[in-house]
Amino acid sequence: MSLYRAFTVLGLCLVSLVGMAQQAPVDAYGADTQRANALLVKAVAEYKAKGDTAMAEFSRQGAYVDGELYIYVVDTSGVMLASGGPSVSLVGKPVVSVLDDDLKAALQQAISQPEDGIVRSAEYRWWNWQHGKVERKRVFYQRVKDRVISVGYYMPRSSPEQAQQLLRQISEQVASNAKTTVELINQHDKQLTQDDLYAFVVDLKTKRFVAHGFSPRLIGTDFKSLRSTDGKPIGEDILKQMNAHEAGEITYQWRNPMTGQNEYKRTFLQRVNGYVVAVGCYAIK
Repeated sequence: MSLYRAFTVLGLCLVSLVGMAQQAPVDAYGADTQRANALLVKAVAEYKAKGDTAMAEFSRQGAYVDGELYIYVVDTSGVMLASGGPSVSLVGKPVVSVLDDDLKAALQQAISQPEDGIVRSAEYRWWNWQHGKVERKRVFYQRVKDRVISVGYYMPRSSPEQAQQLLRQISEQVASNAKTTVELINQHDKQLTQDDLYAFVVDLKTKRFVAHGFSPRLIGTDFKSLRSTDGKPIGEDILKQMNAHEAGEITYQWRNPMTGQNEYKRTFLQRVNGYVVAVGCYAIK
């Protein structure tokens, strides 16, 4: 990723931090949240005890790196001071100087948050060097003097509630205009394909895929023959459910496009005007 792109994404992420003091939500990432907060507490204590001499420790692969979690620090002038992760290449760079006026103003607002002892949190999109793609990331941060100390983790798995919300949205659009909705799904429209959340649509008359938000090779193929990565006949099972009910759900193994791993997927189903609309979420069982 280019240096300018890295700076710009950093600016965008900091924009999203403005005014977002809150408790971390209880969700599938509860363990990651606990780890991140524990590492942040440890780093804040270290900085309060040692001051800027702690920056070298934060930038080393040691006590302030916990798996994929690492500490990074930005000062209130917009300069990256320390990082235990890939963003170490940004250390010493004046972030503000490469942002446009709007981003510069928003960045200044974000890093001017008061030193009030509050741990703030936010979600933004950031480049994941491990997966080689942009993913959602949740960050926790606290200001100490003129330093903003932060730690975050990637969120490759959406929640069941998010999957059900997207299913409702797409089902309404299919009911209103099936042809256009199918085209948008197949074009990976950003409103209908969100990270690991995507839809597929099956025509109940032909029993073939007419849309798929992740695997275009499946479009036009026989849905009844679809099997999970461990060989279960999920196509047949879904068709049986949809012949008997207007809504349902099924759990099976499938490849998560964000992690590239075979994971358990919980897929929610809705029958709409002769189509099956489906959206699922991934979870390590």
